[in-house]
Amino acid sequence: MRTEQSLLQFQPGFDVTKEGAQVADESLGTLPEWDLTDLYPSMDAPEVAADIAKVDEKATAFEATYKGKLAEIAQSADGGSRLAGVIEEFQAIEEIIGRLVSYAGLVYAGDTSDPKRAKFNGDLQDKLTGVSTKLLFFPLELNRIDDAVLDKAMASPELAHWKPWLDDLREERPYQLSDEIERLFHEKSLTGRGAWNRLFNETMAALRFKVNGKDLTLEPTLNLLTDHDEAQRKAAATALADTFRENLRTFSLITNVLAKDKAISDSWRGFTDVASARHLANRVEPEVVDALVQAVATSYPKLSHRYYAMKAKWLGKDKLDHWDRNAPLPETLKRTIDWQEAKETVLSAYGSFDPRMAEIAGNFFDKSWIDAPTRSGKAPGAFAHPTVPSAHPYVLLNYQGKARDVMTLAHELGHGVHQVLAGEQGLLMAQTPLTLAETASVFGEMLTFRSMLDNAATPKERKILLAGKVEDMLNTVVRQIAFYQFERRVHTARRDGELPAEVIGDIWMEVQKESLGPSIRLGEGYEVFWAYIPHFVHSPFYVYAYAFGDCLVNSLYAVYRDAETGFQDRYFDMLKAGGTKRHKELLAPFGLDASDPAFWMQGLSVIEGLIDELESVQAA
Repeated sequence: MRTEQSLLQFQPGFDVTKEGAQVADESLGTLPEWDLTDLYPSMDAPEVAADIAKVDEKATAFEATYKGKLAEIAQSADGGSRLAGVIEEFQAIEEIIGRLVSYAGLVYAGDTSDPKRAKFNGDLQDKLTGVSTKLLFFPLELNRIDDAVLDKAMASPELAHWKPWLDDLREERPYQLSDEIERLFHEKSLTGRGAWNRLFNETMAALRFKVNGKDLTLEPTLNLLTDHDEAQRKAAATALADTFRENLRTFSLITNVLAKDKAISDSWRGFTDVASARHLANRVEPEVVDALVQAVATSYPKLSHRYYAMKAKWLGKDKLDHWDRNAPLPETLKRTIDWQEAKETVLSAYGSFDPRMAEIAGNFFDKSWIDAPTRSGKAPGAFAHPTVPSAHPYVLLNYQGKARDVMTLAHELGHGVHQVLAGEQGLLMAQTPLTLAETASVFGEMLTFRSMLDNAATPKERKILLAGKVEDMLNTVVRQIAFYQFERRVHTARRDGELPAEVIGDIWMEVQKESLGPSIRLGEGYEVFWAYIPHFVHSPFYVYAYAFGDCLVNSLYAVYRDAETGFQDRYFDMLKAGGTKRHKELLAPFGLDASDPAFWMQGLSVIEGLIDELESVQAA
């Protein structure tokens, strides 16, 4: 899922009437809607009720059979193979839970304003929280098995298969609490963080933004920030600011409550830094993230500051207003890219890299795994959801026919390909840390961009493509590190007391000025634009994973460009590994090392090189 998608990635694909009804833009062609029947036939299908009953029965039996007995099993003569069998049982139960949760979440994402869908999702989450509570003992009790006992059991080939998952579990051990407290945290998540997440989602879906007499939903309003007409961009920015201000008390309350909730959890678990829990979940060393952040922040002047100064000149301004930051260049043609062309563009780029990649991505189109239209109430932005290995991923888009939408399609299909390949590891070991999960998506974008650039017919077209790519990379690297710094400052300040909306806005403006530079005028109203970024609510500190992935892919693509043979096979092996390997192991076959500070500068130099090229094209 992309953070920047909520800010800039989407342009209008729907006209919106004054009454708020949305009318499809026929120029886009027929946009696909996903078919969720591969998971369940419908919300009220008997299969849903049957699986809920089945998984509850299995979880109850699992708890009765194994709770309090894992150490004894591990110490038995055939402890390794027996413990492996128990893990397989656990994974099978989690698979059913995952299928149910995925279905409910995808149905809800299709229309978060529908009370029936919201109730279905909420009720299912409630039931499955009760089911999963019965499984809580398992990872906790596994972590209490003595290291020597577990090491001896690991001599069994069956248990050795699970070593990557057990190693990850072991890293959580210093931060786990007693069974009773873990159960309390788990059961209260529905009325705690989960409830605040739902409030945010449903509030955002219900918001309307009045632009030139029309009441628009969030996506069409954000789209206008990339309109050719500056008056439209300004009107959209004003409407966004006005509506966010009207709802600022709600967004400030959500931010304060969730930051405090996280601080309480961190305190109980013993995390000393506000982002430590995320680093642990990402299986990345804090010093590696610090090196990335430092490298990007140091590069602000030669990346974002430099580019936006160039863009201001192209638009004939001394400075860009904040609604101009993603304005199209004057030379940009007002062209709609229909769905068929977008599909062919991405699949062609994927196929040129490796036919296997295009074949996997093609399934998303051929088998109705994509939901592309923009609809009232639909979740904003875009994501690829892996569901469970026994099924397949699904992709949500809000496709609206511009070049950035094509890049977003390439991005999410990169996730989808990765999720399909990693699924071979099984549910427990398919899940990839966020820092590596963004690799395949950004690589898919890079393949698509390079293909489009190679086919550019004129210097003007090349300039437009280069500028678009530079802006996307700045949004993926510079903006996301600024977002990470914003989160750090907000969570740190919240530990000293509740933060008024004005203080949150001041922190937002500080980091935006630092990252965007002196050529962008952050005018009145921009101080509330922090309010709608979903990752701050749903996944604190997620955002640096985008910068990690982009810089990693820049270096990875350079290896691909210089490689004679074998790169594709190594790349597929990396994706198939899922969560079984850390970044050091995965990057070693490519001669890359993310723990080396020079690695990040190498990745950032690619962006600088594109700006150099853009400058030379402009001069010519």
